[in-house]
Amino acid sequence: MVSGNDAKLRLDQFLAKRLPEYSRSRLQQLIRTGFVRLNEQTTRPRQIVRSGDKINLIEPPLEKIETLPEPIPLDVLFEDDDLIVINKPARLTVHPGAGQHEHTLVNALLSHCTRLSGIGGKERPGIVHRLDKETSGCLVVAKNDVAHRELSRQFAARTVEKIYLALVAGKLRKAAGIIDEKIGRHPVRRQRMQVTSLRGRTAMTEYRTIRSSDQATLVECRLRSGRTHQIRVHLHHLGHPVLGDKIYAPRFAKNFPRQMLHAWKLGFRHPRNGEWNFFEAPLPADFVEGIRTAGL
Repeated sequence: MVSGNDAKLRLDQFLAKRLPEYSRSRLQQLIRTGFVRLNEQTTRPRQIVRSGDKINLIEPPLEKIETLPEPIPLDVLFEDDDLIVINKPARLTVHPGAGQHEHTLVNALLSHCTRLSGIGGKERPGIVHRLDKETSGCLVVAKNDVAHRELSRQFAARTVEKIYLALVAGKLRKAAGIIDEKIGRHPVRRQRMQVTSLRGRTAMTEYRTIRSSDQATLVECRLRSGRTHQIRVHLHHLGHPVLGDKIYAPRFAKNFPRQMLHAWKLGFRHPRNGEWNFFEAPLPADFVEGIRTAGL
């Protein structure tokens, strides 16, 4: 039941506040598909709730996984009965989607693991968070629903440690700082995100220079939020786009095989015992070569 303190929130905002183990997008999907009822009626994510409203959420039955296993080699950093941490290579898409139904990380995981969490549905079993296709590095996958919900809760609460390495154009004027700028989808180029105060969502990236020249800088980025393309958009906004990024900085892409972004370190509490786990993904060969090409 909605209290007076929560009145006038959007329904998806109210649920995200009460159920941090669910992502906002997951809650919006459940609302749109009728698994959330407001006063016994189906409704929309943007519906404003009022004091005294009754809200019921029913988790839908798990979808049968139809994606086929493929024996794609995996670089496993850690694995137990609850989760698996992968050093994802660049150019490997995380899960099937429009235009690609095979040769993804999920296909590889279905071949490697005897079971995966079903919360993500048939196309995203076990997937708690994602990396861009061209981004390499640490990624955790849940093997059961209990682990999935607890890891999702930690990501939503921003208690997960996410540290990236980015190779960017130019020399930063400040060796370290915080980029605190809202991010939203580009109104025309829908595959792009942009810094915007209009309908943007809060995003914060902490950065520091590791080494630099006049032409390029190797930057460590700590994510304090998890927005789509966050590091790429924030660094582009700072005037130092990620080298090799064909979407946000195509003129800096010709000498690099892919965007020079690596999910270097990942830390979280184990969903079963609560112990802190911290993983580091070694730099792949193309990233090391990118650093050399940039003169660092």
